[in-house]
Amino acid sequence: MTSSPVLDLGRLAKLREALLAASYTADGCLDLLGPAGYAALARSEAVPALRATRGGSPLETLVRLFLLQRPVPYAAAAAALPVEDCLTDGWLIRDGETVRATVDVRPYANEVAGLPSADAWVVSDLGCAVGGAGGIGSGETAHGVARKDLVLGVGGASTTLANLAVRRPVREALDLGSGSGVQALHAARHAQRVTATDLNPRALHFTRLTLALSGFENVEVAEGSLFEPVGDRKFDLIVSNPPFVISPGSRFVYRDGGMAGDDLCRSLVRGAAAHLEPGGYCHLLANWQHVKGEDWHDRLAGWVAGTGLDAWVVQREVQDIAQYAELWLRDGGDHRGSGSDYQTRYEEWLETFEAAGVEGIGFGWITLRAGGAARPAVRIEEWPHPVEQPLGPHIESWFARQDFLRTHDDAALLAARYLLADEVVQEQVGAPGAEDPEHVILRHNRGMRRATKVDTVGASFVGVCDGTLTAGEIIDAIAHLLGEDRVVLRDRTPESLRLLTEQGFINPVI
Repeated sequence: MTSSPVLDLGRLAKLREALLAASYTADGCLDLLGPAGYAALARSEAVPALRATRGGSPLETLVRLFLLQRPVPYAAAAAALPVEDCLTDGWLIRDGETVRATVDVRPYANEVAGLPSADAWVVSDLGCAVGGAGGIGSGETAHGVARKDLVLGVGGASTTLANLAVRRPVREALDLGSGSGVQALHAARHAQRVTATDLNPRALHFTRLTLALSGFENVEVAEGSLFEPVGDRKFDLIVSNPPFVISPGSRFVYRDGGMAGDDLCRSLVRGAAAHLEPGGYCHLLANWQHVKGEDWHDRLAGWVAGTGLDAWVVQREVQDIAQYAELWLRDGGDHRGSGSDYQTRYEEWLETFEAAGVEGIGFGWITLRAGGAARPAVRIEEWPHPVEQPLGPHIESWFARQDFLRTHDDAALLAARYLLADEVVQEQVGAPGAEDPEHVILRHNRGMRRATKVDTVGASFVGVCDGTLTAGEIIDAIAHLLGEDRVVLRDRTPESLRLLTEQGFINPVI
């Protein structure tokens, strides 16, 4: 294993105490750097943060040392943390009268819906906390670490996945492909026990460092690919930010799946059913191929078919094969190498895609649930629009509404009571001065932030959904006011009820 800090629980506790004492936390760094400086750091721009950390306080020293990865005077480091312990365990290296960090230690707000935010720290390789490995230069090694073994820190994908997961007290959780342990950090707050797996033994060591430095002892690690390390064990929650990149090789363990095309993500979906407890959830980020002559919806439906799992698949973005190749060549730092090497690798990506008939790559998330229904609910959709994070509570509500719809026929839907969801607004569209609108739009400002067109009856219906009257009673009253046949109106209402419930504009009173 490539050199990395030693895990000593006693000395890690002292280091954690020093970080807290210096306010080296997400909030503390935000207060020090200001919103603009903090945002610039997230873009790997260090100048604003350097300007804000010239005072020499313990917090400023720690920001320079671990976030900006600049040498600091030994005396300043000694005033901020147990410097000799850190030198002994390999967190720091001394060079004369200065010391420098060997790893990135990034403050992280460990937020879980329904619980107060907790201070945590994510340990990763230098230069790999934001934007992949693209900023560490070209070559086969970076900071003395083989590029293929690099361990990334917190990025947009990891925070997206953390916000998607359904958070509730559970017994067993699995972080599959743990990397630096971001998902395990979140799961450790609401699971009795977390198992973190990875193919890269170095990543598992970083996971241990992240969890131990953040004060968690309920996480165990296991080395191996996909579900192999956990045998036939079952979990209440599975989260995975897997190496989903569809590439012509397996250069980087942290991102390249090592299987043909999108087979790795398909294997995860197919394998989840055998490892979920009844009612358990599996959340994963994924890429999938758009193949000439094939509807991508059908491709993803094929992944889920026969698993017995409820599924909600959301495609957030599609890139053509040239865009996709450029994105991941830059992630790997190839754009910093010689022009001929970059061109050769670029052509290899395009040739591989063209040979397989791949025209584009979809990015998105997949949520699976062991609902136990004879006819699982499966929704596969494209939604590139902004959503509200954390989305986990809304995802859980969506699956609960599927259970309701699955067990209620038209008559039962009309006999049920409903509540208008929070923050639903109505927009009327029509020509200026017209007596009546051409149509009415319901817009939801929470969750997926959907909008749907309704007629006058639909708008009137949702406006009085306060849980006191059944849907049928409301429809009868509307029919009386509009002078319409209530039987005809009742016959056409269940379809709208299903749509409004499925999309979360109204919620059944259960």
